[in-house]
Amino acid sequence: MRIGHIELANPVILAPMAGVTDLPFRLLVKEMGCGLVYSEMVSDKGLIYDNTNTKKLLAIDARERPVALQIFGSEPESMAKAARIIADAGADVIDINMGCPTPKIVKNGEGSALMRNSGLAGRIIAAVVEAAGGIPVTVKFRKGWDETSVNAVQIARLAEQAGAAAVSVHGRTREQFYSGQADWSIISAVKQAVAIPVIGNGDIRTPQDAERMLTVTGCDGIMIGRGAQGNPWIFRQVAHYLATGETLPLPTLGERIDMLLRHLDLLVVHKGEYTGSREMRSHAAWYTKGLPNSAELRLKFNQAATRADFIRIMENYRDAII
Repeated sequence: MRIGHIELANPVILAPMAGVTDLPFRLLVKEMGCGLVYSEMVSDKGLIYDNTNTKKLLAIDARERPVALQIFGSEPESMAKAARIIADAGADVIDINMGCPTPKIVKNGEGSALMRNSGLAGRIIAAVVEAAGGIPVTVKFRKGWDETSVNAVQIARLAEQAGAAAVSVHGRTREQFYSGQADWSIISAVKQAVAIPVIGNGDIRTPQDAERMLTVTGCDGIMIGRGAQGNPWIFRQVAHYLATGETLPLPTLGERIDMLLRHLDLLVVHKGEYTGSREMRSHAAWYTKGLPNSAELRLKFNQAATRADFIRIMENYRDAII
């Protein structure tokens, strides 16, 4: 699969997720065979006004390439300025967020709110493409705002006309957030409407789901979001299954614990012990979901404040279970 001039090793892609797809997590999923990783969404205004925390989101490690950095905003001029900053930061792909459903984003006319203003959406895409200086631009959006305004096909055509190199379609409306079932038929409709690559997103939790989406929709790539939380192995499993038809074994309990602790170490290295340990609480709960005594573990994770706390919790758990 190609996005502009970028050749991907496989069509299995990490979806951008706020608070999840930071540099440590992207490194782990890349090691697991992910074809393209997407960053957390980055505020255009935060970049323009040189916000320190926003700038930190642009950090790239050579080991994770190719990497896409995602920006959000609602003004063509500021989005273009942000795109130039991202280009200078070394992004391989620049993505425009037109799918985030959260109220604090939508109330500013950003994220999925842009699907209600197709003219503005088109101007933003064109401005970012021009500012990107040849770096491929992708656009991520949803089925529509709600079931009465399903316009993913229209947005995809606008994106193509404005110069986007690919689009990603989440098969839910903004009104659904993440509830219910993703409508893969809208992904198929988008694929039939445009010539640029189409990436399908929504309800990919197993290798078989991935194969089924590719078959049913005809899309060029699949994007995995919540199915990757606490489960970086899914990229290796999906890529291997698509290439060979073979199902790899699930990670053992010991492998889960080892990956959790490795993720912790990466967070501490990149963000410091205070922030890294606190951010690890959510990740640790995902890694151990469904395991014996996982509810008790979550309570302990919420009390953990240092790297040593997590190590002690997990080593005690390893001794008790394995």
